[in-house]
Amino acid sequence: MLGALRSPRLLTREVLAGLVVALALIPEAISFSIIAGVDPAVGLFSSFIMAMTIAVVGGRPAMISAATGSVALVIAPVSRQYGMDFFIATVLLAGLFQVVLGLLGVARLMRFVPRSVMVGFVNALAILIFLAQLHNLIDVPWAVYPLVAAGIAVIVFFPRLTKLVPAPLVAIIMITLVTVVSGMNVPTVGDQGRLPHSLPSLFIPNVPLTWNTFVTIAPYALAMALVGLLESLMTAKLVDDITDTPSRKNRESWGQGIANIASGLFGGMGGCAMIGQTMINVRASGARTRISTFLAGAFLLVLIVVLGDTVAVIPMAALVAVMVMVSVGTFDWHSVRPATLKRMPVGETLVMVATVAVVVVTNNLAIGVVLGVIIAMVIFAKRVAHFATVQRELVERPDGTAFARYRVNGELFFASSNDLTTQFDYAGDPAEVVIDMSASHVWDASTVSALDAIAHKYEGHGKSAVIEGMNEASARFHGRLAGRLGGAL
Repeated sequence: MLGALRSPRLLTREVLAGLVVALALIPEAISFSIIAGVDPAVGLFSSFIMAMTIAVVGGRPAMISAATGSVALVIAPVSRQYGMDFFIATVLLAGLFQVVLGLLGVARLMRFVPRSVMVGFVNALAILIFLAQLHNLIDVPWAVYPLVAAGIAVIVFFPRLTKLVPAPLVAIIMITLVTVVSGMNVPTVGDQGRLPHSLPSLFIPNVPLTWNTFVTIAPYALAMALVGLLESLMTAKLVDDITDTPSRKNRESWGQGIANIASGLFGGMGGCAMIGQTMINVRASGARTRISTFLAGAFLLVLIVVLGDTVAVIPMAALVAVMVMVSVGTFDWHSVRPATLKRMPVGETLVMVATVAVVVVTNNLAIGVVLGVIIAMVIFAKRVAHFATVQRELVERPDGTAFARYRVNGELFFASSNDLTTQFDYAGDPAEVVIDMSASHVWDASTVSALDAIAHKYEGHGKSAVIEGMNEASARFHGRLAGRLGGAL
């Protein structure tokens, strides 16, 4: 950030990126307010408070946080059923949950999100951004279409002339000037909802501080906290990949909680990281520091309170053009090339497609990501289960007696050990059996139970089975549970 402050060129880039994001936030915040069933001012105030707060306390520079559709969908029932006071109390409690989860290190769970889910998340995001623009392209005056096309052309070709000014900002200004000068009658930002003309004030929800109140709002608050954290951490990981810089995800987790609490204290609806606006900031405008995030919130405040009448005349066609190009730039086109699909394992492709499909159908990124991770885990478990093998050898001693040695190879857990009991010849083996575990590892109680069952089956045939060669960790785990799992299955 200090580098941007010392460089006029970099500082200009950050300032203009913040302005572009602020302009794009206005119609989005209004739309999400409608989804949540609250006044447009609630979403707008929430957006500028969250952006400015997360710029200070967040862990991912240049990421934009504001009111979002996913959060609005989760807490919308509260405003409809219980009123505004309970609604704000839910936002505050969700922020508190996020702070606690952040301090507990919930961000470490991101390591369990595989690449195929991440690709599906990105592609689903691109599709959702594009689909969100369709209502601005259907049943509208014919002039909207050439305006959108012109905006896209400016965004594509203007960077070839100069990258000093973000192409999306140039497109917004040019299309606005064209519509104002020509007097075109096209949908504008002002048509989306009334813009506020005053600053927000402190809002303390008037709700009883009782257990009943907590039980009422806690499920919605927890759902909001989890959805917000998941979407924010996934977005942070995406920005990490784009910028080749790391982020502090635990800080981002509790920072999201602080931002939501700040939003709720001033009557905001809360939110989380906004993927579309973050892509405008990072990819389309080239921003890299907290300056752009902070100024996005500051510019949003100025635009809606001071320059509301001017902002209201911006045609929606200009913002649609920006978001369409964000969608195109966000989609991972390499992932759907025939050559890539041919090389990629079927399971990986299935996870990606399932993630995209669930997100698009439910309009909820969190649900899609969770389901994608579950499918990936099942496929991984099924794949690893086949790596465990059992080899039998009949060993004869000099005195003429013999014993059977079974060598178990691989990682043993519930998926690979369930059929372990079927790989022994209980009736045909000699009286002594040795199970060599030196090339395997015991991971769970299912494996211990399977080994118990094998020993019991041999006992039933009047034979003895001895387990040997376990590594220290496996021996300790097996010793703690063997014979104590309620009998062999």
